[in-house]
Amino acid sequence: MNKKTFINYIGLLGVMSFLSYLAAVIFSPLAYPGYDWMSQAVSDLSAENAPSKTLWNQLDAPGSKCTLVCLMSVCVYIKDKLNKTLRVGLYLFTAMSWVSGIGYTMFPLSDSGYAGTFQDIMHVYVVSVAVVMLSIASLIVIMAGGYRSKGKYRYIAVAATIALTMMFAGAVGTKAVPKEYFGIVERFSVFAATGFTGFLGICLFTGFKPHGNDVQAE
Repeated sequence: MNKKTFINYIGLLGVMSFLSYLAAVIFSPLAYPGYDWMSQAVSDLSAENAPSKTLWNQLDAPGSKCTLVCLMSVCVYIKDKLNKTLRVGLYLFTAMSWVSGIGYTMFPLSDSGYAGTFQDIMHVYVVSVAVVMLSIASLIVIMAGGYRSKGKYRYIAVAATIALTMMFAGAVGTKAVPKEYFGIVERFSVFAATGFTGFLGICLFTGFKPHGNDVQAE
């Protein structure tokens, strides 16, 4: 059994980031009178004029920082490990997290829903589009790398498949379900990336062990 190093323990920050975000989603509505989680988006809780914004920032404060530290550590750790396709996919996923962390902080919604201001346009049509495209691209590349690893890293591909399925379910569902159920299906999308980050944190903690015999980086 290989002894864990400091960078392996950093993987626990990925789990912390997921728990921090989960706490923000669950408890922030307590500071938002009239908020309906079944019909409203998660981003409404952190809108500029949302009464829950302060509580959201407090609960999610560890999450955004832990996410980036964990994923950057993943990028460092996997150098010369896994296979090239998997590494590229994980680099893209990390880039998505940077775009998300910086973009949504710079351009939060000005009001719950969509008020049509420049800030809202940047939030919805620039940052969100970039995050979605990078998320889809990264997960597809991770799936390709994992499924072609002859089973050794298939568990990473399976997790990426689940995350991508959740994203598509959220994207399609928000257009298909009645407006009063928008918030339910939207949460499939928002938890896909944070859940996958938590999964990668666990992978880093355990050393990205392959199933079967160890293999050299492809």
